[in-house]
Amino acid sequence: MREVIVFAEGPSDEQFIKRVVAPALRHLQIFLKPQTLNTSKDASRDAVSFERLKFNARNTLRQKPEAVLTTFLDLYGLDTDFPAFQASKQKPDVYQRTEVLEQALHEAIVGHVGCRPERFIPHIQPYEFEGLLFSDPAALSLTEPAWQAYQPTLLAIKAGFETPEHINDSYETKPAKRLEKLLLPIYKKTRHGPLAAEKVTLATMEQECLHFRGWLGRLRSLAGN
Repeated sequence: MREVIVFAEGPSDEQFIKRVVAPALRHLQIFLKPQTLNTSKDASRDAVSFERLKFNARNTLRQKPEAVLTTFLDLYGLDTDFPAFQASKQKPDVYQRTEVLEQALHEAIVGHVGCRPERFIPHIQPYEFEGLLFSDPAALSLTEPAWQAYQPTLLAIKAGFETPEHINDSYETKPAKRLEKLLLPIYKKTRHGPLAAEKVTLATMEQECLHFRGWLGRLRSLAGN
């Protein structure tokens, strides 16, 4: 049995891990336990700071010496204090950018905590959780009966990008903002996010989203260690 603590950025991400991702790994005796990593002590900031991540990572890995820690953080809005943040901005492709960030994050957390390297699996989701929902716009549109009218527009959004993980990261065009501006009833992250993810299915997300698939592959590989 492997216990895996997942630092999630918010309640919708936490519910996604709990309801969609965790059940798919239980047969491997890998048990995911998500917990929301508040953006700050008073939750007044918009992004998880690296200092707060370091603090929580050290406590978690030292209190649970047999557990593995991973992250599920959105690339959109990632705090500028993360290691290699500025260097990653120079990379032309989102996958290159996340690779730089995750390598630097792994080195920094392992060095700070003093744990075995395999106990920390960094994952930064491009560009945010809602991008995964565009893996199957038809399924996404079934979350609310009225959303089926928006299926052609949702399909057109997906068709405009190389993958759902490439749907871009400005405030007005990030995946969640697109859903909020388009859909009626209005898309609510905490309510609709996990429901939509169940409609889209984990298998479809893995098929469409290379970076997300790589993260799940690393988690599954824990079964053989």
